[in-house]
Amino acid sequence: MRLFLLSILFISCQISISQNCSNTITGKVIDQHDGTILVDAKVTILETQQFVLTNFEGEFSISNLCNKTYTFEVYHAFCDSKTYKLEVSGDTYKIFRLEHHLEELNEIILEGKSVEIKSNTTLENKISKEDLEHNSANSLGDVLNNISGVSSLNTGNTIVKPIINGLHSSRVVVMNDGLRMEDQDWGSEHAPNLDVNAIDNITVIKGASALQYSGNAIGGIIITENSKTPVKDSLYGKTIVTGATNGRGGTVTSQLTKSFKSGWYGKAQGSIKRFGDFNAPDYNLSNTGVFERSLSLRAGVNKFNSGIEAYYSLYKVETGILRASHLGGAEDQVRAINSAQPLYIDDFTYNIDAPYQDVTHHIARIKAFKKFNDIGTLNFQYGYQQNNRLEFDVRRGDDKDKASLDLKLDTHTLLLDLDSKISSTTKLKLGLTGQYQTNFADPNTGVRRLIPDYDKYNFGAYAILDKKINNQLLFEIGARFDYTYLNALKFYRTSFWESRDYDTTFQDIVIDGDFGDQVLANPKLSFYNPSGTVGLNYKFNNGYKLLFNYALSSRAPNPSELFSEGLHHSASRIEYGDLQFDSETSSKVSITLLRENDNFSFSINPYANFINDFIVIEPIGISQTIRGNFQIWEYRQTNARLLGVDINSAFKLTDYFQLKNQFSLVKGKDTSRDEALINMPAASTKNTIVYKNKKLNNLNLALESEYVFRQNEYPDNNFEVYIAETETTEIVDVSTPPSAYHLLNFNSSVDFKLNNKTSLTVGFDVSNIFNKSYRNYLNRTRYYADELGRNFLINLKINY
Repeated sequence: MRLFLLSILFISCQISISQNCSNTITGKVIDQHDGTILVDAKVTILETQQFVLTNFEGEFSISNLCNKTYTFEVYHAFCDSKTYKLEVSGDTYKIFRLEHHLEELNEIILEGKSVEIKSNTTLENKISKEDLEHNSANSLGDVLNNISGVSSLNTGNTIVKPIINGLHSSRVVVMNDGLRMEDQDWGSEHAPNLDVNAIDNITVIKGASALQYSGNAIGGIIITENSKTPVKDSLYGKTIVTGATNGRGGTVTSQLTKSFKSGWYGKAQGSIKRFGDFNAPDYNLSNTGVFERSLSLRAGVNKFNSGIEAYYSLYKVETGILRASHLGGAEDQVRAINSAQPLYIDDFTYNIDAPYQDVTHHIARIKAFKKFNDIGTLNFQYGYQQNNRLEFDVRRGDDKDKASLDLKLDTHTLLLDLDSKISSTTKLKLGLTGQYQTNFADPNTGVRRLIPDYDKYNFGAYAILDKKINNQLLFEIGARFDYTYLNALKFYRTSFWESRDYDTTFQDIVIDGDFGDQVLANPKLSFYNPSGTVGLNYKFNNGYKLLFNYALSSRAPNPSELFSEGLHHSASRIEYGDLQFDSETSSKVSITLLRENDNFSFSINPYANFINDFIVIEPIGISQTIRGNFQIWEYRQTNARLLGVDINSAFKLTDYFQLKNQFSLVKGKDTSRDEALINMPAASTKNTIVYKNKKLNNLNLALESEYVFRQNEYPDNNFEVYIAETETTEIVDVSTPPSAYHLLNFNSSVDFKLNNKTSLTVGFDVSNIFNKSYRNYLNRTRYYADELGRNFLINLKINY
């Protein structure tokens, strides 16, 4: 009997040992097509009904599992749920892949999220599809102003150029659904040629850490993307109509998508925007209307192992420039700057007269991918862009309807990259890029060409390695090299050629010097630009995360910085470049501490950017021409330092109320001259209280308080002019910033279910509620007029 009991005890021990239930399964849920992580995916063990939701990296973890086979059900909003049989033996790692479908095509509230990380060690700011739809009437620059650390360089209220951490123009790269925008971005009044209604989400990376996109994005990268099309039989669309009181206009945009279970799909989208003259609180801003049209078409097939897509878009915009900013003589310049109101005020009109811009941008692109089991995903893309920029000045006589600037830029781009997963903890990205670009400056404008004809060749290669050290620590390192060759043909004024000592330094590039007062030169320039990044991503408990990134980036000078020599008409100033410029080199260090939590979340992002051979443009004087009196702005090279911090926080007060805060500060200094840099954004803060109630038709109410401090650090670029009429000398104050200002804004939205297939969202906004008069330091027309007054806006979106 004793032997029998001992035997039973022994067997029981063996069973208990074999039933080890202390195992943990960890893993990730991703889209099966391109590996995009799926946030808030639900992973359920059917036998035990245990479940978890994936975090912002698409990761999950379930503990206390035995050594046995379990049935896992994986579900994500807008995906078909999927079951997996998986044998657990010890701690196990598993990647679940879902087919990312749109199950509820007319659902307004997006409960799940699909997030693709562009850079693992740099804070990424995202703008959702819903926010873009709510800002249907705004420009890309206006939309990006909602992100801390992103401001704008304005020419009036319709030409809005993004500034990231104090830098703009060629230092900020805009990626339009995988293709880098090439649209004469060197101009301070050249806004991105992109319709926000043609994209579904935006990611902003502050710095050049995402080397797969560019190595010269010293300021940052703006990535616009479209949502994936479901692999199922479906037909759906939306229409958005917006109307606004300030400018007495609005927008209409529609899109329609057809998809098939075979993977084929097609999508068409079109928009039209029309506004007349906008108004400041006390007067009309004459000739500030805008007329914008866009069209985009895409078609392709998307399968698990391969896919191909063709895309075409047309963007055309006519933009008026404040008439009061184009003046006749030096006396008018002084009067305008010292006047509280514009010198030219006319009645409201929808007409757009000189000065104005007329820009047309075409994009044609084809991209494809192919998955190889042992290698990874190979991606190919060819893109063609044509940008035709016309700038019309105030002219008289037979040339009054002729453009003063006529540039046509053609760009061909090839991309080839490989996204490979070496192991469960190591990923490698490799890529090659090639680009050919030609610029034609029409000589028949009757005006000296600002920049010349040129051919430009760019070649680049990059490699990025992500290594997951453990569940808490990720390491990232990358390198890139770009080569740029520029071949230009330009007429120089002999006096300018000799004043820069070009006759000595560049005498070998002169083709013909027998053109009277001109020299024909053929500059051929080569630039070698290395870039690199290294970073860490460390996760603490309770949702805390620490990001560190160092990015080395270098940028070749753009054609405007090298060749400008003449009147930039829509900028209303004479600009001079320098043929002797070297590449800029930036060393940027950024650290981010963030917490992601439903009740309280925040991010603190201090950074330091040291730039050698920084190219700055600033006013140096004034010149009287036969076309009027214009400021002279000149490029020069120096060393610069930018220090700043961006802070975001969100605090859940109750189930319905949330408080949000943003704060941004950047200090720019010319270290060579020991003085402040020009056109640095002033410190600013936004505080928003939000009421959201899903039970009341998803009602959203938000009251925003925005305070912009006075910019107290600026260079003294004032200069004297002689006033012939009074035979006196006057100081032209182009440096002193305007006062600080405070604005209150309100926005709201509510949803209505019209039927099983149709829903309606109604939005109502009021900006500058108290109709405050103010001026922004970074608006180029601040010398002549106030910013916009109060504006009421209504937004109607119908999903079908």
